[in-house]
Amino acid sequence: MDERDWLAQRFDEERPHLVAVAYRILGSLAEAEDAVQETWVRLSRADASAVENLAGWLTTVVGRVCLNVLRSRATRRENSLDSQITESVATNDERTDPEQEAVLADSIGLALLVVLDTLAPSERVAFVLHDMFAVPFEEIAPIVGRSTAATRQLASRARRRVQGQDATRDSGRLRQAKLVDAFLAAARNGDFSALLALLDPDIVLRADEHVVKMGAAEEIHGAPAVAAFSRRARGARPALVNGAAGAVWMPAGQLRVVYSFTTSGDKITDIDLIADPERLRQIDLVLTIDR
Repeated sequence: MDERDWLAQRFDEERPHLVAVAYRILGSLAEAEDAVQETWVRLSRADASAVENLAGWLTTVVGRVCLNVLRSRATRRENSLDSQITESVATNDERTDPEQEAVLADSIGLALLVVLDTLAPSERVAFVLHDMFAVPFEEIAPIVGRSTAATRQLASRARRRVQGQDATRDSGRLRQAKLVDAFLAAARNGDFSALLALLDPDIVLRADEHVVKMGAAEEIHGAPAVAAFSRRARGARPALVNGAAGAVWMPAGQLRVVYSFTTSGDKITDIDLIADPERLRQIDLVLTIDR
């Protein structure tokens, strides 16, 4: 076995770990796989014989790649008016395996995904690497370009927000995530009373023409009627769509329907069901395990 073959074999051994790290930093399996591929490119161009700890070196490199992706993403959001549109969708990469993404997300619920999405890029990298993968701050500091002490503070700030001690500005998004989780649990259990308690009395459920063809009414008004219909959602699973808590129906791993929720206070006020193939092709989903 020549050196390149040996390097490829070692990289393949580390790939599951690198994908897990990148996924939890980026929240997108497609972007995580791209980051891991970029890490391989950098490894193939480096002098691997000078690397004493290949696993640590690869984790550092994938962290740097992910940080660049997050910074680029933040810049696009700042410069794009599209980010202010209420109904926003991203891209669904054909390479994404929904089941693989669900397995990778087994330690991340809707609320945590919402909070991670609000962290600054350096905070997110420091928190994920240290708190989820036990990477020492001394190794994270060069990645984020800070001193060890400053890196420790980045992770500490992120941890406070994740633990809910500094989540005031995100309280609306977190409340929606908890409402959606509760809605899906009630639907899964067929619990009419629990569903009724989560719905605004004047709630409206709207279905696009493709969902109507599946047997749904175009509009359903009022909590009792929506609660009765929602017991059919027992197969739906939680997801984030552009950072907003929602749900999807994916029989046999095939995306069929996206549930978009609007909430006010502690009630769900609107549910939109989307099955238009053209719109579904544009949707980027971050899936969680449906516990």
